Amino acid sequence: MNVLFHKMFQKTRYLNKELNQALKEHALHASQWSVLYCVHEHGQMTLTDIWKYLNVEAPTTTRTVNRLAELGWLTIKQGEDRREKMVSLSQEAVKDFPTIEATIIQFEKQFLAGLSMEEQVQLIELLSKMAAKG
Repeated sequence: MNVLFHKMFQKTRYLNKELNQALKEHALHASQWSVLYCVHEHGQMTLTDIWKYLNVEAPTTTRTVNRLAELGWLTIKQGEDRREKMVSLSQEAVKDFPTIEATIIQFEKQFLAGLSMEEQVQLIELLSKMAAKG
């Protein structure tokens, strides 16, 4: 196994653990934040659009979206096709989003403190080159 992948997997697990800790004050998890951020950035989306964008299995995304709807973060409406579900941020989520985003920005600053802006740009470029998709 290439040590690079091991390091990336370890860092990803650490990142998720620490992000979950940072999001505790908002009663959210990293996976839930990913969905909220996705819908915030793209506006109303179908469940299919969400799971394809996030590269997460459809049942996992459906469970997360349903849980976020139960918690009042998302609204789910039927699409034109009866099987299609349209997902958007709730009014409460729109109101609270800046506060959560501030927590995320603070977390990101702490996590990236050891990298210069040039190194961050380089890392983005390197990660972009790694995979054929994503």
